[in-house]
Amino acid sequence: MWKLLQKIFPTKRERDIRQLLPIVEAINREYEQLHHLTDAELRAKTDLFRSILRERTSCYQERIQELRQRLRTEDLSYEQRLELYDELARLDAEEYRVIQETLDELLPQAYAVVKEACRRLAERQYTYQVVGHTVTWDMVPFDVQLMGAIVLHQGKIAEMATGEGKTLVAVMPLYLNALPGRGVHLVTVNDYLARRDAQWMGPVFEMLGMSVGCIQAQMSIEERNGSTSAISRTGPTPSSASITCATTWSSTPTISSSASTGTPS
Repeated sequence: MWKLLQKIFPTKRERDIRQLLPIVEAINREYEQLHHLTDAELRAKTDLFRSILRERTSCYQERIQELRQRLRTEDLSYEQRLELYDELARLDAEEYRVIQETLDELLPQAYAVVKEACRRLAERQYTYQVVGHTVTWDMVPFDVQLMGAIVLHQGKIAEMATGEGKTLVAVMPLYLNALPGRGVHLVTVNDYLARRDAQWMGPVFEMLGMSVGCIQAQMSIEERNGSTSAISRTGPTPSSASITCATTWSSTPTISSSASTGTPS
């Protein structure tokens, strides 16, 4: 009787997983279609995604730039300026809505591209330095990690135990949300983790045409600004987005990535 009731009335966790499974299946279908691509063709997917976003938001950007130009150059009354600011706020909100809808639509393809990049690095046994340690890439996201990445993009908290790969999970929503070209910040708990994760996950972003930077607590304002502008300026392609791993000293709760299997100590 109890088992029958459980089937009729699934738990909240079971309902959530049922909603995520179709998206996971879509990611894996897209992933299977990427194996035959060259590295350049895989990297070109980033430009394709960004071109889709630009196409859907260009009308908003043109109008926003026009209004800002008027505010800078025209002699407007107080009431006229208020009207323009109100319109700017409305356009910003509408553009944000379109961007979010487009990112939701692109999610299966974008996450598949990240998974394929991970597979290639693992297949080639890519070896590099992370905080002074030699590391060989050996991670390809499992379905449970895809679920965590979907949940993070949805603005929710993904609770995962140590060793389940939270650091790798964060790569997918970071990549997806960097596509609009505005940069993304990953906030973690200390300088070491910020530096480690920027170096550890960096090869995936670099393979896909994005640059990675790292903000440290001891940096001056000038160094922080210089680092941020440098990572967006020196990206592998002119249209590359930037990812910055930052450190926060806030006492308020934040979503942060912690150690995963294979983490350099």
